[in-house]
Amino acid sequence: MARINLLPWRAQQRKQQQKDFLTSVLLAVMLNLAVLLFVHSHISGLIEYQRSRNQFLDSEIATLDGKIKEIESLESKKRKFIARMEMIQQLQISRPEIVHLFDELARTLPDGIVINQLTQMDKRLTLNGIAQSNARVSTYMHNLESSAWLKEPQLNIIESKDSKGERRKDRASNFTLLVRQASEKSLATKAK
Repeated sequence: MARINLLPWRAQQRKQQQKDFLTSVLLAVMLNLAVLLFVHSHISGLIEYQRSRNQFLDSEIATLDGKIKEIESLESKKRKFIARMEMIQQLQISRPEIVHLFDELARTLPDGIVINQLTQMDKRLTLNGIAQSNARVSTYMHNLESSAWLKEPQLNIIESKDSKGERRKDRASNFTLLVRQASEKSLATKAK
């Protein structure tokens, strides 16, 4: 039998198998790196796309916030304007009231009474004056009570002393009356 030495052939086959194995491992690593690089670049692209969308949304939100502030300022101006209009309307409505007030003060004032000072706070009047007697003050209060434009007279002070605190010789009395002015609305409801 002939003797054949197969060792070099097997060694060559092993070298070839190792070479093929290393080549396939190298190809697998390169393929994995390529896939990882593709996935990384794809994810980076998605992140960058989302960032650009977020920036767009932020800019639109800032624009809308500016518009909202502008609308709020316009609403504030509108409320102020409406308040002014209502005030002007109230003044237009109450314009004839002052004429009626002075007319009623003149009509209800009996002889022997002089009004020195008239003060008005809202619908509340304070009348300071001098009367010849207490009975005339009582008559004046009765006239005010029966008036259509004045109501609820209240005597606050009545005294027979002058500004120095001495008793007056002419028997006149200083008085202070509080009266409420009736509005046209209340007069309209009384008329019905």
